[in-house]
Amino acid sequence: MTCALIGYGSWATAVAGLITANGNELNWYIRNDEVREGLRCDGHNPKYLSELEFDRSLIRPLADVNEAVRGVKYVFISVPSAFLKTFLAPLSESLEDKVIVSAIKGIVPDECKTISEYLHDTYGISFSKICMIAGPSHAEEVSMGKLSYLTTVCSNEENASAVRSLIASRSIITSYSADLYGAEYAAVLKNIYAIAAGLSDGLGYGDNFKAMLVSKCAREMTRFIEQTYPFDRDTLEPAYLGDLLVTSYSTFSRNRRLGQIIGRGCTVNSALNEMTMVAEGYYAVDCMHKLNETHGVNMPILNLVYDILYRSAPARRKFRELAKIL
Repeated sequence: MTCALIGYGSWATAVAGLITANGNELNWYIRNDEVREGLRCDGHNPKYLSELEFDRSLIRPLADVNEAVRGVKYVFISVPSAFLKTFLAPLSESLEDKVIVSAIKGIVPDECKTISEYLHDTYGISFSKICMIAGPSHAEEVSMGKLSYLTTVCSNEENASAVRSLIASRSIITSYSADLYGAEYAAVLKNIYAIAAGLSDGLGYGDNFKAMLVSKCAREMTRFIEQTYPFDRDTLEPAYLGDLLVTSYSTFSRNRRLGQIIGRGCTVNSALNEMTMVAEGYYAVDCMHKLNETHGVNMPILNLVYDILYRSAPARRKFRELAKIL
Protein backbone atom coordinates (compact mmCIF):
# COMPACT_ATOMS: atom_id res chain seq x y z
CA MET A 1 0.00 0.00 0.00
CA THR A 2 1.21 3.49 -0.85
CA CYS A 3 -0.16 6.30 1.34
CA ALA A 4 0.36 10.05 1.35
CA LEU A 5 1.26 12.17 4.36
CA ILE A 6 1.02 15.95 4.59
CA GLY A 7 3.11 17.53 7.38
CA TYR A 8 6.52 17.05 8.96
CA GLY A 9 6.21 17.92 12.68
CA SER A 10 6.42 15.56 15.66
CA TRP A 11 3.07 13.87 15.25
CA ALA A 12 3.43 13.66 11.45
CA THR A 13 6.83 12.01 11.92
CA ALA A 14 5.42 9.55 14.45
CA VAL A 15 2.53 8.70 12.10
CA ALA A 16 5.01 8.19 9.27
CA GLY A 17 6.86 5.76 11.52
CA LEU A 18 3.68 3.76 12.13
CA ILE A 19 2.76 3.60 8.46
CA THR A 20 6.20 2.53 7.24
CA ALA A 21 6.75 0.10 10.13
CA ASN A 22 3.99 -1.99 8.55
CA GLY A 23 5.84 -2.05 5.23
CA ASN A 24 3.70 0.58 3.53
CA GLU A 25 5.27 3.08 1.15
CA LEU A 26 4.80 6.77 1.84
CA ASN A 27 4.59 9.81 -0.40
CA TRP A 28 5.55 12.45 2.17
CA TYR A 29 4.75 16.09 1.39
CA ILE A 30 7.25 18.27 3.28
CA ARG A 31 7.47 22.05 2.85
CA ASN A 32 10.89 22.30 4.53
CA ASP A 33 14.00 21.74 2.39
CA GLU A 34 16.19 20.69 5.33
CA VAL A 35 13.71 18.05 6.50
CA ARG A 36 13.24 16.64 3.00
CA GLU A 37 17.00 16.39 2.51
CA GLY A 38 17.55 14.84 5.94
CA LEU A 39 14.98 12.13 5.30
CA ARG A 40 16.15 11.51 1.77
CA CYS A 41 19.86 11.22 2.65
CA ASP A 42 19.93 10.00 6.25
CA GLY A 43 16.49 8.53 6.95
CA HIS A 44 15.90 10.95 9.85
CA ASN A 45 13.82 14.08 10.37
CA PRO A 46 16.48 16.57 11.54
CA LYS A 47 13.94 18.86 13.24
CA TYR A 48 11.47 16.53 14.97
CA LEU A 49 11.89 13.10 16.61
CA SER A 50 15.30 12.86 15.01
CA GLU A 51 16.03 9.57 16.79
CA LEU A 52 13.33 7.84 14.69
CA GLU A 53 15.00 6.05 11.76
CA PHE A 54 13.15 5.37 8.50
CA ASP A 55 13.70 2.78 5.81
CA ARG A 56 14.56 5.15 2.98
CA SER A 57 13.24 2.69 0.40
CA LEU A 58 9.73 3.22 1.81
CA ILE A 59 9.60 7.03 1.93
CA ARG A 60 9.47 9.59 -0.88
CA PRO A 61 10.01 13.08 0.61
CA LEU A 62 8.29 15.42 -1.86
CA ALA A 63 8.01 19.18 -2.29
CA ASP A 64 4.82 18.93 -4.38
CA VAL A 65 1.57 18.13 -2.58
CA ASN A 66 -0.13 17.14 -5.83
CA GLU A 67 2.56 14.59 -6.61
CA ALA A 68 2.21 13.24 -3.08
CA VAL A 69 -1.55 12.61 -3.21
CA ARG A 70 -1.81 11.58 -6.88
CA GLY A 71 -2.86 7.96 -7.29
CA VAL A 72 -3.11 7.07 -3.59
CA LYS A 73 -6.25 6.11 -1.69
CA TYR A 74 -5.27 7.13 1.85
CA VAL A 75 -4.07 10.66 2.63
CA PHE A 76 -2.92 11.39 6.19
CA ILE A 77 -2.82 15.04 7.28
CA SER A 78 -0.83 16.08 10.34
CA VAL A 79 -0.14 19.81 10.47
CA PRO A 80 -1.03 22.47 13.05
CA SER A 81 -4.64 23.43 12.37
CA ALA A 82 -3.64 27.09 12.08
CA PHE A 83 -1.51 26.21 9.03
CA LEU A 84 -3.84 23.71 7.34
CA LYS A 85 -4.89 26.20 4.67
CA THR A 86 -1.27 27.06 3.90
CA PHE A 87 -0.27 23.43 3.45
CA LEU A 88 -3.25 22.69 1.19
CA ALA A 89 -3.12 25.95 -0.79
CA PRO A 90 -1.15 24.48 -3.75
CA LEU A 91 -3.49 21.47 -3.98
CA SER A 92 -5.22 20.99 -7.35
CA GLU A 93 -5.69 17.21 -7.29
CA SER A 94 -9.19 16.13 -6.21
CA LEU A 95 -9.55 14.58 -2.77
CA GLU A 96 -13.13 13.40 -3.22
CA ASP A 97 -12.21 9.82 -4.17
CA LYS A 98 -9.73 9.39 -1.30
CA VAL A 99 -9.97 8.50 2.37
CA ILE A 100 -8.62 11.44 4.36
CA VAL A 101 -7.13 10.67 7.76
CA SER A 102 -6.80 13.63 10.11
CA ALA A 103 -4.14 13.42 12.78
CA ILE A 104 -4.89 17.02 13.81
CA LYS A 105 -6.31 17.87 17.22
CA GLY A 106 -7.33 21.42 16.59
CA ILE A 107 -9.73 23.75 14.84
CA VAL A 108 -9.25 25.93 11.74
CA PRO A 109 -8.95 29.37 13.39
CA ASP A 110 -10.52 31.86 11.00
CA GLU A 111 -13.22 29.36 9.99
CA CYS A 112 -14.05 28.08 13.49
CA LYS A 113 -14.55 24.64 11.95
CA THR A 114 -13.15 21.27 12.92
CA ILE A 115 -10.86 19.59 10.41
CA SER A 116 -13.59 17.32 9.06
CA GLU A 117 -16.04 20.21 8.76
CA TYR A 118 -13.47 22.28 6.86
CA LEU A 119 -12.47 19.43 4.52
CA HIS A 120 -16.09 18.59 3.83
CA ASP A 121 -17.12 22.19 3.13
CA THR A 122 -14.02 23.21 1.15
CA TYR A 123 -13.08 20.09 -0.80
CA GLY A 124 -16.43 18.30 -1.05
CA ILE A 125 -15.23 15.21 0.79
CA SER A 126 -17.96 12.99 2.21
CA PHE A 127 -17.87 12.65 6.00
CA SER A 128 -17.86 8.87 5.45
CA LYS A 129 -14.42 9.26 3.83
CA ILE A 130 -12.96 11.40 6.60
CA CYS A 131 -11.32 9.55 9.49
CA MET A 132 -9.60 10.86 12.59
CA ILE A 133 -6.87 9.36 14.75
CA ALA A 134 -7.79 10.12 18.35
CA GLY A 135 -5.66 9.72 21.47
CA PRO A 136 -4.65 9.49 24.21
CA SER A 137 -1.22 9.77 22.69
CA HIS A 138 1.88 11.92 22.46
CA ALA A 139 4.15 11.66 19.45
CA GLU A 140 7.25 11.21 21.59
CA GLU A 141 5.98 8.04 23.28
CA VAL A 142 4.51 6.62 20.06
CA SER A 143 7.86 7.09 18.30
CA MET A 144 9.66 5.33 21.16
CA GLY A 145 7.40 2.31 20.86
CA LYS A 146 5.74 2.78 24.23
CA LEU A 147 2.39 1.02 24.52
CA SER A 148 -0.29 3.43 23.28
CA TYR A 149 -4.01 3.27 22.49
CA LEU A 150 -5.38 5.03 19.43
CA THR A 151 -8.97 5.30 18.26
CA THR A 152 -9.80 5.47 14.56
CA VAL A 153 -12.95 7.52 14.20
CA CYS A 154 -15.15 7.47 11.10
CA SER A 155 -18.84 7.08 10.29
CA ASN A 156 -17.83 4.34 7.83
CA GLU A 157 -16.48 1.39 9.81
CA GLU A 158 -14.87 -0.21 6.74
CA ASN A 159 -12.74 2.88 6.13
CA ALA A 160 -11.83 3.07 9.79
CA SER A 161 -10.81 -0.59 9.78
CA ALA A 162 -8.52 -0.01 6.79
CA VAL A 163 -6.86 2.91 8.59
CA ARG A 164 -6.41 0.78 11.70
CA SER A 165 -4.57 -1.85 9.65
CA LEU A 166 -2.19 0.85 8.37
CA ILE A 167 -1.11 2.08 11.82
CA ALA A 168 -1.59 -0.85 14.24
CA SER A 169 1.42 -2.61 15.73
CA ARG A 170 2.49 -4.49 18.84
CA SER A 171 2.85 -1.17 20.67
CA ILE A 172 -0.25 0.46 19.14
CA ILE A 173 -3.62 -0.95 20.17
CA THR A 174 -6.48 0.46 18.11
CA SER A 175 -10.21 0.73 18.64
CA TYR A 176 -13.12 2.11 16.61
CA SER A 177 -15.63 4.91 17.09
CA ALA A 178 -18.26 6.35 14.75
CA ASP A 179 -18.49 9.61 16.74
CA LEU A 180 -16.46 11.94 14.52
CA TYR A 181 -18.19 15.08 15.83
CA GLY A 182 -17.68 14.20 19.48
CA ALA A 183 -14.10 12.99 19.11
CA GLU A 184 -13.03 16.10 17.17
CA TYR A 185 -14.60 18.57 19.58
CA ALA A 186 -13.22 16.61 22.54
CA ALA A 187 -9.76 16.94 20.97
CA VAL A 188 -10.27 20.67 20.51
CA LEU A 189 -11.55 21.21 24.04
CA LYS A 190 -8.92 19.07 25.80
CA ASN A 191 -6.23 21.46 24.53
CA ILE A 192 -8.07 24.37 26.14
CA TYR A 193 -8.45 22.46 29.39
CA ALA A 194 -4.75 21.51 29.33
CA ILE A 195 -3.96 25.24 29.28
CA ALA A 196 -6.20 25.61 32.34
CA ALA A 197 -4.33 22.76 34.04
CA GLY A 198 -1.01 24.40 33.18
CA LEU A 199 -2.23 27.73 34.54
CA SER A 200 -3.06 26.06 37.85
CA ASP A 201 0.45 24.56 37.93
CA GLY A 202 2.05 27.90 37.15
CA LEU A 203 0.03 29.63 39.84
CA GLY A 204 1.20 27.10 42.42
CA TYR A 205 -2.03 25.20 43.00
CA GLY A 206 -1.49 21.63 44.16
CA ASP A 207 -2.56 18.19 43.00
CA ASN A 208 -5.80 18.34 44.97
CA PHE A 209 -7.06 21.42 43.16
CA LYS A 210 -5.80 20.21 39.79
CA ALA A 211 -7.63 16.89 40.14
CA MET A 212 -10.84 18.75 40.91
CA LEU A 213 -10.24 21.13 37.99
CA VAL A 214 -9.62 18.37 35.43
CA SER A 215 -12.68 16.43 36.62
CA LYS A 216 -14.78 19.57 36.10
CA CYS A 217 -13.17 20.01 32.66
CA ALA A 218 -14.30 16.48 31.77
CA ARG A 219 -17.84 17.35 32.83
CA GLU A 220 -17.79 20.61 30.86
CA MET A 221 -16.48 18.83 27.76
CA THR A 222 -19.22 16.23 28.00
CA ARG A 223 -21.85 18.91 28.50
CA PHE A 224 -20.84 20.76 25.34
CA ILE A 225 -20.64 17.66 23.15
CA GLU A 226 -23.91 16.17 24.40
CA GLN A 227 -25.89 19.40 24.15
CA THR A 228 -24.65 20.31 20.68
CA TYR A 229 -24.74 16.83 19.09
CA PRO A 230 -26.54 14.03 20.97
CA PHE A 231 -25.07 10.63 20.10
CA ASP A 232 -24.71 7.20 21.67
CA ARG A 233 -21.26 7.88 23.14
CA ASP A 234 -19.41 7.33 26.40
CA THR A 235 -17.10 10.26 27.16
CA LEU A 236 -15.26 8.14 29.74
CA GLU A 237 -13.65 6.31 26.80
CA PRO A 238 -9.98 6.98 25.93
CA ALA A 239 -10.71 9.22 22.91
CA TYR A 240 -12.44 11.68 25.26
CA LEU A 241 -11.37 11.40 28.91
CA GLY A 242 -8.08 9.64 28.19
CA ASP A 243 -6.91 12.34 25.79
CA LEU A 244 -7.96 15.04 28.26
CA LEU A 245 -5.95 13.40 31.05
CA VAL A 246 -2.74 12.87 29.08
CA THR A 247 -2.81 16.43 27.71
CA SER A 248 -3.49 17.94 31.13
CA TYR A 249 -0.79 16.01 32.99
CA SER A 250 1.97 15.01 30.57
CA THR A 251 5.32 16.81 30.46
CA PHE A 252 5.12 16.44 26.67
CA SER A 253 1.96 18.60 26.52
CA ARG A 254 2.66 21.90 24.79
CA ASN A 255 -0.75 23.29 25.81
CA ARG A 256 -0.07 22.55 29.47
CA ARG A 257 3.33 24.17 29.01
CA LEU A 258 1.76 27.33 27.59
CA GLY A 259 -0.53 27.59 30.62
CA GLN A 260 2.38 27.06 33.00
CA ILE A 261 4.39 29.89 31.48
CA ILE A 262 1.47 32.33 31.67
CA GLY A 263 0.59 31.19 35.19
CA ARG A 264 4.13 32.02 36.31
CA GLY A 265 3.67 35.62 35.23
CA CYS A 266 4.61 35.85 31.55
CA THR A 267 2.41 37.77 29.18
CA VAL A 268 0.52 35.73 26.61
CA ASN A 269 2.66 37.08 23.74
CA SER A 270 5.89 36.31 25.60
CA ALA A 271 4.65 32.81 26.39
CA LEU A 272 3.75 32.16 22.76
CA ASN A 273 7.18 33.37 21.66
CA GLU A 274 8.84 31.03 24.15
CA MET A 275 7.00 27.99 22.76
CA THR A 276 9.03 25.92 20.30
CA MET A 277 5.92 24.20 18.88
CA VAL A 278 2.36 25.33 18.22
CA ALA A 279 -0.08 25.12 21.15
CA GLU A 280 -3.39 24.35 19.42
CA GLY A 281 -5.36 25.43 22.48
CA TYR A 282 -4.48 29.10 21.97
CA TYR A 283 -6.44 29.22 18.71
CA ALA A 284 -9.08 26.79 19.94
CA VAL A 285 -10.19 28.91 22.89
CA ASP A 286 -11.06 31.87 20.68
CA CYS A 287 -13.04 29.71 18.24
CA MET A 288 -14.85 27.76 20.95
CA HIS A 289 -15.77 30.98 22.74
CA LYS A 290 -17.29 32.33 19.51
CA LEU A 291 -19.11 29.07 18.77
CA ASN A 292 -20.52 28.88 22.26
CA GLU A 293 -22.03 32.34 21.89
CA THR A 294 -24.45 30.54 19.57
CA HIS A 295 -24.83 27.31 21.53
CA GLY A 296 -25.11 28.87 24.99
CA VAL A 297 -23.65 25.92 26.91
CA ASN A 298 -22.53 26.60 30.49
CA MET A 299 -18.72 26.58 30.16
CA PRO A 300 -17.04 28.54 32.96
CA ILE A 301 -13.59 26.96 32.42
CA LEU A 302 -13.60 27.84 28.72
CA ASN A 303 -14.57 31.38 29.68
CA LEU A 304 -11.76 31.57 32.25
CA VAL A 305 -9.08 30.57 29.74
CA TYR A 306 -10.53 32.96 27.15
CA ASP A 307 -10.52 35.88 29.61
CA ILE A 308 -6.89 35.23 30.56
CA LEU A 309 -5.58 34.69 27.02
CA TYR A 310 -7.66 37.21 25.08
CA ARG A 311 -8.78 39.82 27.61
CA SER A 312 -5.59 39.99 29.71
CA ALA A 313 -7.54 39.11 32.87
CA PRO A 314 -5.32 38.38 35.91
CA ALA A 315 -4.97 34.60 36.13
CA ARG A 316 -4.91 34.39 39.92
CA ARG A 317 -8.07 36.46 40.31
CA LYS A 318 -9.90 34.44 37.65
CA PHE A 319 -8.99 31.18 39.37
CA ARG A 320 -10.21 32.47 42.75
CA GLU A 321 -13.51 33.38 41.10
CA LEU A 322 -13.71 29.97 39.37
CA ALA A 323 -13.06 28.06 42.59
CA LYS A 324 -16.19 29.60 44.11
CA ILE A 325 -18.52 28.34 41.38
CA LEU A 326 -17.17 24.91 40.47
